[in-house]
Amino acid sequence: MEVQNSEKLLTKSTLFSTQVPVAHCFGPAGPKRRFCCVCRKSLEGGSALRCEVCELHVHASCAPFSCSDCRLCHQDGSQDYHHWREGNMSSGARCEVCRRTCGSSEVLAGMRCEWCGITAHASCYVILPSDCGFGRLRNMILPPSCVRICSRNFSKMHLFRISENSQSDLGNISNDIHKGSSRLPLFSLKLCSSPLLSGKQTLRVFDGDDAVKRNQFRLVSIPRITKNEEVVEAALRAFYIPDEPQDYELQVYSQQSLLSDDIINRNGAPDNKAAFKDCAPEAWVLRARPREAEVLKIYAGWLKLGVAYISISISKGSTVDAVIKEILTQLGKQDESPADFNLIEVFMSSKQVQRQILTGQELLLEKLQEIKKVSLRQMNQTRFYIVERKNSVVQVHLLLGALPAQLSQEEYADLLQEHLAAKSHLVTITHVYAEQGAVVVQISCFSEAERIYMLAKDTTVGGKQLYSLVIPEIMRKNLPQGCCPLLVFVNPKSGGLKGREILYSFRKLLNPHQVFELSSGGPLPGLHTFRDIPYFRILVCGGDGTMGWVLGVLEEVRHKLACSEPAIGIVPLGTGNDLARVLRWGAGYSGEDPYGILVAVDEAEEVEMDRWTILLDAQEAVEDDKGNGVLEPPKIVQMNNYCGLGIDAELSLDFHHAREEEPGKFNSRFHNKGVYVKVGLQKLSHTRNLYKDVKLQVDKQEVELPSIDGLIFLNIPSWGSGADLWGSDSDSRFEKPRIDDGMLEVVGVTGVVHM
Repeated sequence: MEVQNSEKLLTKSTLFSTQVPVAHCFGPAGPKRRFCCVCRKSLEGGSALRCEVCELHVHASCAPFSCSDCRLCHQDGSQDYHHWREGNMSSGARCEVCRRTCGSSEVLAGMRCEWCGITAHASCYVILPSDCGFGRLRNMILPPSCVRICSRNFSKMHLFRISENSQSDLGNISNDIHKGSSRLPLFSLKLCSSPLLSGKQTLRVFDGDDAVKRNQFRLVSIPRITKNEEVVEAALRAFYIPDEPQDYELQVYSQQSLLSDDIINRNGAPDNKAAFKDCAPEAWVLRARPREAEVLKIYAGWLKLGVAYISISISKGSTVDAVIKEILTQLGKQDESPADFNLIEVFMSSKQVQRQILTGQELLLEKLQEIKKVSLRQMNQTRFYIVERKNSVVQVHLLLGALPAQLSQEEYADLLQEHLAAKSHLVTITHVYAEQGAVVVQISCFSEAERIYMLAKDTTVGGKQLYSLVIPEIMRKNLPQGCCPLLVFVNPKSGGLKGREILYSFRKLLNPHQVFELSSGGPLPGLHTFRDIPYFRILVCGGDGTMGWVLGVLEEVRHKLACSEPAIGIVPLGTGNDLARVLRWGAGYSGEDPYGILVAVDEAEEVEMDRWTILLDAQEAVEDDKGNGVLEPPKIVQMNNYCGLGIDAELSLDFHHAREEEPGKFNSRFHNKGVYVKVGLQKLSHTRNLYKDVKLQVDKQEVELPSIDGLIFLNIPSWGSGADLWGSDSDSRFEKPRIDDGMLEVVGVTGVVHM
């Protein structure tokens, strides 16, 4: 078993990946024990965070220092590579190279690919080939190389449709972090056992002008008498900066701190000189020493393997154009024109990656010194890339929903012009889903796309709040042979907190672009995204009602799909889960391993099931507001499991109304069934005599009804959480019911007790 010293590896977390920087999507951490990827200590308490897309886990106070090294989930045709993450794996994980144990539950150890799941020692994983084959789930993962999306200023939350509700707890934590001194425990680093003991003192250290303005500092506890370089080293450790202490100094914090002469470690002060005594100032600003020249690392945007970066020495007169020319020479591209390349400054904060193209005559040394003056943490999270200039075509696809239904394309265009002031020369309607009251628009300008996206969320049409979603484009021609991506729908309201955990797990195991939360636009965004894929499967995580919802929308849009009849599996998160019982997916989800669920879906056998259309046609006229007799128009509904008349329908309706009034209370199957029993007991003394008001015809022959209070039409042999109303006893008059026999079973119930 490999055991590594966490203190020796402390600075390792500050070394950024050489891949394309991708920001994280932070949310509240789960209940499992994890280790912080920044300070490498165990995560405890309610201030821990996790990325919704990868296995990054951090303390809330460490999050600003984390690296933008999340999974790259859309690459537009590039090769798919391993994405390595250190630690937080099973203690029984084995190295792919030497086959020895590489995981640990005691420290942050071992490396794991977040696409294919293979594990290896930190010293072994570099031997493995860089190309990733996605492992056991390769046939159902949507490869990043097949996904294209124009994002620019859209955050990862927007691109992956992560609801704002799941970020509410995170917002409270973030607010606490950025309140400065009023929340010291969330933004402190404790280097000694207790800063209040005799012989110790605590310093407030800022990392630049921006931190001073925001009053954001780190606490550093040191002995009262210590060496200058040790004080600076402690400050660097507090900000996770892996550089040498000789390159930095501490300036006393005051209103005139920029002009202060009270400086620690200036001009190489002797190591044995005491830096602090009893009356030393408690607030300091950590600064980088000014230099006449710097060594700048330049990353080549087109290099995926081999040389990670080129080191360039820059001085006061070094311009961007001169640096580009020198880089091209070192890369063997001296025949290329420097005018065809850009030098880009990339700031890789934990939540967002910001890019800025530098102008040709800009002085790079001044640029570096200015960044360091503003924030040393920002400098540590900044890279410079050289990239080829390309005239890329902007195509942002937005799905706008909750519009009035059954309108023409011209009428929808008029609505967008009226309510969103859409510019017709930039915005084009590409798809219309009239039954759903939704359209997909293609926008050829980033700023216009961002404006419409945000404005739609604050716009009401016909009394309904619009919603807008960024839709990725799947490049069908890039799909590997035999690939059958899995389209996942999760209802986070089902199964209490289990729906939220399932959603998080599937985003990590698959490509987040193939996992859709049903509370954000329903099933339509996912079905539209997969419209051109010739063969895919669907996994619905929810109850029977969620399954019916997905099947209903699929029925309405199937004529627009290349795969019009995808096979559908279920993760039963509902109360009854009758359909899941019949299809052998279980009576209810009880915490099974999500990876095992995906393997079961991949190996599942496909079967057919009948689905019925019910026509409700009124025979008698009803009076309207003016007292005139009006015949209600026919109503068509779809039936998957069963349909009830009388007491069964009444109980279901009362349960539905109770859940709509207080949805927060219906977060467990046990509670839901208890409410159902309570509603049933309230109906115990009621008599309906349904047989007097209903006529039943089967195959055009009228059937005489006994004294019953309800009729149930069964399509599957499971009702009311697993009851088989038809019975399992053989009867020579009837065949054994099947879900694909093209017939319904009709059962009468005599009251609540019978049910």
